[in-house]
This record gives sequence, C-alpha cells and structure tokens, in this order.
Amino acid sequence: MSGFVPPPYPYDRLDRLRPFADAHAGGTVDLSIGTPFDPPPQAVIDALASSGSERSYPASIGSIDFREAAQRWMQRRFDVGVPVGQIGASIGTKEFVATLPQWMQLRDPSRDTVLYPAVAYPTYEMGAILAGCRAVPVRALPDGRLDLDSIEPSDAERALLLWVNSPSNPTGALDDLDAAARWGRAHAVPVFSDECYVEFTWVGRGRTILESGLDGVVAVHSLSKRSNLAGVRVGFYAGDAQLVSYLQEIRKHVGMMVPGPAQAAGVAALDDDEHVRVQRDRYRGRLELLASVLSAWSGEPVGVPDGAFYLWIPVSDGWDYAERLARDGGALVSPGEFYGEGGTRFVRVAVVQPDERIQLVADRLAAS
Repeated sequence: MSGFVPPPYPYDRLDRLRPFADAHAGGTVDLSIGTPFDPPPQAVIDALASSGSERSYPASIGSIDFREAAQRWMQRRFDVGVPVGQIGASIGTKEFVATLPQWMQLRDPSRDTVLYPAVAYPTYEMGAILAGCRAVPVRALPDGRLDLDSIEPSDAERALLLWVNSPSNPTGALDDLDAAARWGRAHAVPVFSDECYVEFTWVGRGRTILESGLDGVVAVHSLSKRSNLAGVRVGFYAGDAQLVSYLQEIRKHVGMMVPGPAQAAGVAALDDDEHVRVQRDRYRGRLELLASVLSAWSGEPVGVPDGAFYLWIPVSDGWDYAERLARDGGALVSPGEFYGEGGTRFVRVAVVQPDERIQLVADRLAAS
C-alpha cells in the first residue's frame, strides 16, 4: 500500500554545495535561509526569562497582554484599529500557513482549492497538499503584483482562500493588497495576507491588507524577522471577525499554544520600535553591499528589492550560479526553483548574516 511521500525539504538539497563553501578559511557563510542572526533587544530577553508564566498552560488564542500589544502595534504602525477579540496568537506563522487549508476545508467542504503566488514561499503549496486540496498558483505581473485577472472563474468558485505575500519572499515585490481584498470580496473568497516582512519595506510605507477593512481578510504577522525571534516562535493573525473566531476555536482543540514566556517576550518586542529601526538599517546596508559586490563579480547588475531582505537575482541557471558562488565566495544561497517553476532562472540571497560575515563574502569574491 502506498501513501503520501513527503518530497525532499528544499534546503536539504543544498548539502552537496556546502563542501565547496566549507573549503574557505572561515567556512560557509549561509545566505540560503532567512533565519536571523542579529540579537533581539535585551528587554525582550529579560521578559522571556522573568514572566513567571511557564508554570501553567497558556491561552491558545493568546494572552490579553499579547493581543493588546499586537493591537497597539497595528494602530501605531498602520493606523488600523482591530478589536482585540479579532486577534489570535500563532506559533510563529509557518504552522499557521501549513495548517490553514485543512481548517478552511472543514469550514466549507464544498470548496477544495488554495490560490497562492506562483513564485512563493513553499509552504503555501505544501499546506494545500497536506490538506488534500488543489494547489493552484497565480502568476505575477511584470511588476510583481498578482495577476488576479488570470485566475480562472472555475478556480475562483472552488477557492477556499487566496494567499498574498507582500513584501514577497523570495522576490521582494510589493503587491496591491487593496486589489486583492476587493477580488476576494467580489468572489466570496477569504484573503490571507502574509505580511511578516512588512517592517522591511524599502519603497513607500509598509502596508497591511487590513487598511482596506477587516471583512473577508486576515493579516498574518511574525516577530521572527521583525525582532530576530525566529527561535521563540511568536506570531499572530488578525482581521475578519468570523474567520478569526473560527480559527481561534479550532486551534484550541488542536492545542496550538504559544508558550507563556514567548508571549511575554512578544509584548516587549511589539511595544519597542527602536530595535526595528536599527535592524532595518542593518538589512538595507547589507542588501546594498551584496548587490554591489555580486554585480561586480558576475558582470550583471543586481538590484535591491522593493521589500524584504533577499536579493532575487536573474541568472541563466540557478544551480550553476549557486555552485559558483559557493566555490568563489564560500556563500550558500538558494536556487530559485525552491520557490516554484517560475523561479528556475533566479537565485535568492538572504542577507541575514552579521556584517563581518557578509564582508567576508565580499572580500573572497573580490579576490577570486
């Protein structure tokens, strides 16, 4: 009897390139995964260590303190008021993305389709597959916005949800969130907006889909990137009253609970904007440095994205470029095929390592 066989985890496929990078003095500089390496604020660490909340089960929907901190942040950051009852905690956001299609299909068994960006974070597609749903990619326009007009009417009729991601992982493109919200409402399709890179918006101001109103939309946020807390696993979702209430209730039964100390750290992080400004400056400087260095090394211009902390570089062959960069610069980067068929002729470079490690790659490439 045969069943589902999980495909290889994309980043595990990079193991064959690691020996080339390890051969350099100082070893591999891993720019393949968007995992933060910079420290979180001391106040956040102090809150994590001193909340006294580790003794009892935390509320699955999130403590009132955490949800009020999220509410304050959204009001301060976007001038959007969200009732605290329409905010729920998540264990980071990857688990939320991966499990959402299952919960949404239980809510509406007549629908079976998840719409998501064609070049995207792999978990949108995998979440649909794990739920036994149809995963239907939506192509992008040349400026990176989703081509909503390209969605087949039959797919819209079967859609459980539409994912949007702005700024985009991996491309850094900014989507038209107002247009996505309008499309969702017109087709009675809930729109879930992954906004975990919103603090790293380089063109214009950071946007949330909630600015279009709360009906029919849910924004998903994470402290992993904003506050360098990927290991603590703190995120939240907010928006439409019925959708959030449904997800809050179903997640209680599953036991999706952010640990109490992690929620206390999340309150401290959400209430502090200064560390985000510092981190934004770090990532912007690293993007500009690596874009310049890789332009000189490859002989082709490399541009800084509109958002996020990834360089999305057009190349003739993603795996070939990744291998040459591992050999010459000791850097590990991601071939674009990890993010969909449309990414085959790209590589993604995550500028997450500390400045001295980024400079080490620059020095190696200058000497190659």
